[in-house]
Amino acid sequence: MVRIEDYAVVGDLHTAALVSTEGSIDWLCLPRFDSPACFNALLDTPESGRWLLAPAAGGGCTRRRYRRHTLILETEWETDDGAVRVIDFMPPRDEVADIVRIVVGLRGHVRMRSELALRFDYGHIMPWVRRDSHGLHAIAGPDSAYLVTTAPLRGERMHTVSDFTVKAGERVPFVLTWAPSHVRRPRSVDPEEVLDSTERFWQEWADKCKVSGPYKDAVQRSLITLKALTYAPTGGIVAAVTTSLPEQLGGPRNWDYRFCWLRDATLTLQALLAAGYTSEAAAWRDWLLRAVAGDPADLQIMYGIHGERRLPEMELPWLAGYENSAPVRVGNAAAGQLQLDVWGEVLDCLALTRNSLLKHTDEAWDVQVALMEYLEGAWDQPDNGLWEMRGPRRHFTHSKVMAWVAADRMVKGVRDSRLPGPADRWEALRDTIHAEVMANGFDAGRNTFTQSYGRPELDASLLLIPRVGFLPPDDPRVIGTIEAIQRELTEDGFVLRYRPQASDDGLPGDEGVFLACSFWLVEALLGAGRRREATELFERLLSLRNDVGLLSEEWGVQSGRHLGNTPQAFSHFALVTSALELNQHRPRRSDRPLPSKAGTA
Repeated sequence: MVRIEDYAVVGDLHTAALVSTEGSIDWLCLPRFDSPACFNALLDTPESGRWLLAPAAGGGCTRRRYRRHTLILETEWETDDGAVRVIDFMPPRDEVADIVRIVVGLRGHVRMRSELALRFDYGHIMPWVRRDSHGLHAIAGPDSAYLVTTAPLRGERMHTVSDFTVKAGERVPFVLTWAPSHVRRPRSVDPEEVLDSTERFWQEWADKCKVSGPYKDAVQRSLITLKALTYAPTGGIVAAVTTSLPEQLGGPRNWDYRFCWLRDATLTLQALLAAGYTSEAAAWRDWLLRAVAGDPADLQIMYGIHGERRLPEMELPWLAGYENSAPVRVGNAAAGQLQLDVWGEVLDCLALTRNSLLKHTDEAWDVQVALMEYLEGAWDQPDNGLWEMRGPRRHFTHSKVMAWVAADRMVKGVRDSRLPGPADRWEALRDTIHAEVMANGFDAGRNTFTQSYGRPELDASLLLIPRVGFLPPDDPRVIGTIEAIQRELTEDGFVLRYRPQASDDGLPGDEGVFLACSFWLVEALLGAGRRREATELFERLLSLRNDVGLLSEEWGVQSGRHLGNTPQAFSHFALVTSALELNQHRPRRSDRPLPSKAGTA
């Protein structure tokens, strides 16, 4: 199968497709990120759905790139007979979804082949296909798709095939349009016109970026990727566009990431605000406030892109899984877990809002007060922790630290922003939580914080202790924790979330190093005054990006491959904040905006 890092992403701010170096679209959910996929080869075989468009001779491309600061992918092949380019993109959504692929002859003449296999409902349903005067029309239940091209089309083994030759200077367009099956055929787009408008859209968006410094290009590509993960109608940002890409090849740690995690909220806002994208930051904050509205006891760690609460998890046994990594899962049962840190994440995020360019509202403060009042009675419960462990609940140190964060931000809201609330009571709770963490979450003999009370295991989330302001970044106990994690929780200098076999997380197998955690180590090292070491680690992490600047969730040190769902928002947000902190020579607390122009690294 194609390696995870061999995929690039194109999207229309409602959904996104993965395009391989072989010119095959192997993953696409329509009409939304979380809809059933119609191209499923990523998780099975080509027979489960894909769209190949490449030289007939086959093979990987010679080179590929995104056109300037856009999400328009250009893939090129050099063959014995000539050179050809395929331009792939999805115009920002209007009423229906369009996937546009334009074949451009560059030199000589190249024999091309297109193979389209639509398989709706995660490869389970083969549509009825018929020809009409416009091209091809496929229909299955609620889904319709229309293919329009100037190239010849024919049926072959339940595929729609096109064989043609492109010469230098020629352009052969293909447009695949999705629409609900109950509506009339949608209008056909002019592929060249929407190419121009799509390029303008992305270029104008990229031009708003205010980031400077030596890592500007990497930051800008990450921001474009994060924009591609945004669901425009609601402002929600999905964690990744895929489900079930494994954290261990051949293993069962395969999860659906096509949802919005509250844990990403503060990183999201910091990155977007620092880069100058205040409207995206405001949309994300508004999504957050809508999602958490209701009884604070019902707060979830994640929601659907419209704020849906029910995300039932099920397995799809007809899909073999990426490199036979079964099961393939859709939905995510972790949505029902108790993870106390999310109360702190939400209140930290809204505190950042108060300290930034965005204006807070009384409504937002009322929500925060309600969340805090619930947490006052719940913070001392055991929970599942931020890594969504499926083993027994425990008193995770990070969960308690984030409860401290919640109380701290509410105290500051009253003291600094003159908002109404029992600051003395919250201040006393803050001090109580701090004392408990120091008494139960810190191993004085080893000079390190631990994953949970009364146990020796380490956890990468402990690197966030200075970031959230629980202790200063140069505190000896923080330094000791950094050194313990470097000594006991790294592989080749990169950070594991935790040691699965020692942490009783309820699952067999292992996983790769977690890229966001390695960026957390960059920030912790910077705060500890070890700037050179932080810079070296950051640049090693940059080298793990694929050829078009994308990161998945994890890195396999032994295999030298990307692991986990891709492209991963958590990895890219962490890249942006680490780059900006290196740019300003010091870390920034999570409730304080990051400046975009603060010197050079």
